[in-house]
Amino acid sequence: MASAVSLLLSPPRLLHRDGTSRLLSIPHRRVLLAAPNNATPRRLLAPAPRASNKNDNSGAVEAPDRLVAAVAYLYPFLDGAHHGRFLLTQFPFFGALLRPLAPAARLFHSSPLTPFLLFLTLYFAVVRNQQAFSRFVRFNAMQAVVLDVLLIFPDLLAQSFAPSGGVGFEIFQSMESTVFLFLLVSLVYGGGACLLGKTPRLPIVADAAERQVM
Repeated sequence: MASAVSLLLSPPRLLHRDGTSRLLSIPHRRVLLAAPNNATPRRLLAPAPRASNKNDNSGAVEAPDRLVAAVAYLYPFLDGAHHGRFLLTQFPFFGALLRPLAPAARLFHSSPLTPFLLFLTLYFAVVRNQQAFSRFVRFNAMQAVVLDVLLIFPDLLAQSFAPSGGVGFEIFQSMESTVFLFLLVSLVYGGGACLLGKTPRLPIVADAAERQVM
């Protein structure tokens, strides 16, 4: 499929002319893992006490903040959408569902530097910028960043374990599809909640994001 939707779901290695691995050529997920400050993987992924019940919800959240927070969830989805290539083949419905995102995917993959620059923008210009952005925006941007960092694990698995057939391939296919569906649900739930002015808490990543946002 030569459409923009196929670009959205193409395996990362097909997007690089030099044939290098995407995981190595775009080290944006390793910025936090290598950082010497409080953004180390141990602190980033460590469990944290649940946040208090106070919410920056509904009328308290202005429309621009809602939009910026919702758009942040596009980042991990576009970065990991290649995990859905099996679902696209089995269920063409996903092709129609994702077609509106094709221009964003084309822009996202237009250069190997684009994901890295977006990563830096989200983390340093949004999450760490308390003066310019509300906590609502920074928390949701951090959830998106943590979710993207966690994609390093299925990416490593896909590079080291990619059977061509048999039961192993079926297991691999199921795992890839599960990752994609989790990203899709995170995009729909996270983005939708933000547009409504609610604070979404994604499984696995919410507590880690809470630790990083002042």
